[in-house]
Amino acid sequence: MNSPTVPFTKEDPWRIFRIMAEFVESFEIMSQVGSAVTIFGSARLPPTNQYYLQAIEIARELAKHKLAVVTGGGPGIMEAANRGATEVGGKSVGLNIELPFEQQGNRYANVPLHFHYFFSRKVCFVKYSVAFVFMPGGFGTMDELFEVLTLVQTTRIPRFPLILFGKEYWSGLLQWLKTTTEGNAMISPGDLDLLHVTDSTEEVVSIISEYMRKVGPPEQIPKTLA
Repeated sequence: MNSPTVPFTKEDPWRIFRIMAEFVESFEIMSQVGSAVTIFGSARLPPTNQYYLQAIEIARELAKHKLAVVTGGGPGIMEAANRGATEVGGKSVGLNIELPFEQQGNRYANVPLHFHYFFSRKVCFVKYSVAFVFMPGGFGTMDELFEVLTLVQTTRIPRFPLILFGKEYWSGLLQWLKTTTEGNAMISPGDLDLLHVTDSTEEVVSIISEYMRKVGPPEQIPKTLA
């Protein structure tokens, strides 16, 4: 909220420079990372949770395939994915966001970046990734899912693999989207086919590897958000 003692025209124009600084720093670093996969998921899951352990496994295998792993840089699933990539010597990117509670950077990101603005962070998730894995999560994960899904649906970005991991977790949402959203013609028939749903860590890696083989070397991969 604007301070009552600072006129709008005095405060907001200067905010542009902070936004610009976040983009300049993040673009400079992320452009050196190479082909990457973003893994989204809950910040609240402990290391004993099955999805935490499966996120480690997925990230390990992606890193072995020379793909960088990108997360939101926090605890839970994000920590697990950064951990898996780091443990096998891969590039492990953490795009951490400043929050008044819950979110703290994890120690496993070997390419850490810090953001004040959600929107600049979101751009970096999408601009430098060639696939997206959505582990179980809350509002933040849902927000990221529908943001990326909308960009693919509207052809603002290529048809990158969008993978929902955890059939039981996602089944209720998918059923609602099918019967209510598609059923009322709010989305087109076939739009839900943009999503892959699986319980298999091997299938996640297989889908992404097959996409990479199809599109060729990194320099041939379609650019996003140009």
